[in-house]
Amino acid sequence: MQLDSASGWCDGARHCPSPNFNARPEGEISLLVIHNISLPPAQFATGKVQEFFQNRLDVTEHPYFAGIADLRVSAHFLIERDGAVTQFVSCVDRAWHAGVSCFEGRETCNDFSVGIELEGTDDIPFTDAQYFSLVELTRQLQAAFPAITVQRICGHSDIAPGRKTDPGPAFDWARYRAALTGGEGR
Repeated sequence: MQLDSASGWCDGARHCPSPNFNARPEGEISLLVIHNISLPPAQFATGKVQEFFQNRLDVTEHPYFAGIADLRVSAHFLIERDGAVTQFVSCVDRAWHAGVSCFEGRETCNDFSVGIELEGTDDIPFTDAQYFSLVELTRQLQAAFPAITVQRICGHSDIAPGRKTDPGPAFDWARYRAALTGGEGR
């Protein structure tokens, strides 16, 4: 996997462009936000996340979909249970993943963050393949955007407390951070 900092696209990731993005305001890319998603909830490898981020989700296929039918959201990346990485939005553009959010007193985190969705739920452990891909992708992002330090990696719940809970208690922050800083946990 190789991230081109000029284009913001990652070679080695599947590209599945989403229309749900816009230009970032001038400024740095300095935050990484980890999320989780599964559609329908707790069902994996359905292809519905990709359809959702492309505004192609058939809302008649599952009762849950009716409640999200009008949402226009995206993330930069999705890491599936098998570790496969899909990119929806160039990192130089603003994906619509964080919503109403605040990090260290700065609001509207979409302006300066990259969003990675892990296929999963708050309470189902993530896979070894997901951690491996997440660490590799994070390293690529840190090389391209050095302001994304380990201290500037957070969960959606950290920037939208009370509104969001992901990536949830099943996400092993200690394993992830150890792999980033010392190579453990891979």
